[in-house]
Amino acid sequence: MEKRVLGIILSILGIIGLIYAGISFMNGGAGERNFKAILFSGILGGIFFFAGIALVKNTKDKET
Repeated sequence: MEKRVLGIILSILGIIGLIYAGISFMNGGAGERNFKAILFSGILGGIFFFAGIALVKNTKDKET
């Protein structure tokens, strides 16, 4: 059960990171610093999202 909760938390953090990257991209703003922030949050959000989904998907419930 703990692994599923961790997977859900990671998925939510990933979604937040991807949304932040999308909003930052749509707001524009030229500059190398903004590009690095968008790239960093997008990659980190993607890693968190897919790791969380994989953790939820591969975790089996114990039957007692």
